[in-house]
Amino acid sequence: MAKAEAKSLQPFPAEEAEAHGLAARMPALLIEAQRVAHTVTHGTHGRRRAGPGETFWQFRHYDLNDSVSGIDWRRSASSDHLFVREREWEAAHTAWLWVDLSASMRFRSSLSKTTKESRAVVLALALAELLARAGERVGLLGSLPFSGRHAGRKVAEVLLRETADASLPPPARLSRFSECLLFSDFLEPVNESAERFQEIAAQGVRGHLIQVLDPAEETLPYAGRTEFTASEGGDRIIAGRAESLRESYQERMSRHRLDLANAARRLGWSFVVHHTDRPAEEVVLSVHSHLAGLDRDYRYRAARPAAETATPVDP
Repeated sequence: MAKAEAKSLQPFPAEEAEAHGLAARMPALLIEAQRVAHTVTHGTHGRRRAGPGETFWQFRHYDLNDSVSGIDWRRSASSDHLFVREREWEAAHTAWLWVDLSASMRFRSSLSKTTKESRAVVLALALAELLARAGERVGLLGSLPFSGRHAGRKVAEVLLRETADASLPPPARLSRFSECLLFSDFLEPVNESAERFQEIAAQGVRGHLIQVLDPAEETLPYAGRTEFTASEGGDRIIAGRAESLRESYQERMSRHRLDLANAARRLGWSFVVHHTDRPAEEVVLSVHSHLAGLDRDYRYRAARPAAETATPVDP
């Protein structure tokens, strides 16, 4: 945390350049997010219970306390009972977004065409578009929520002003029954991440973890003499035979992922893993299903950690 604070007070030229780069790419990322949103089946997601709304929920037997106008005569005609057509309760609530903009998110290997940071931004903006179209309020942690057709663009404008380089979501006061979507590689120690998740959940908020990883972070596809440079801190190590590290690396990544999944499951949160070489639509559809309450079985795809860049070194 001390390093992150020092960087935010006295940014390095490379970090300033990256910030300007994100600003330059933002219009393209917003367009990509809108394209993703258009390709995902969407609509107002209800509360999975009867109440005011336009979406059909279920039929039930007519009760003396029901209004006669609520009877569905077509359904009742096929039975000896009268049936009432119930609609699903739909009410706007708030979805809070947080996108990890730390140095580890800027990693991109030759196996992917995009950085983790760019993909996380696209996913967040695409979901903001979908939620806003469904009548929900959306906002970034620490800012005011927006609603309406331009909510996605307003979220993008706030995101551009983000200067924090922290790898964990910031403390924030959130309204009860809201949703919180966190986009990160989640490569920090799991106990530190879980503590922050608990602070959010304690406010009566349901969370959704979207772990964004480069495919190289899954498999460690390097061989021979290789230099690994830490994304944060600049530490370097040289491995004489990088392939000899692959099995232990993958085991450690697998344990890290499992610990994250368990932390989410204990809180009743969803957890999905997305790799930057896969279409963004896949994870947007999955997360949207969680938000709609359509998928309570929080499955996740295999993944593994390490936010380190790897550069072959000449023997």
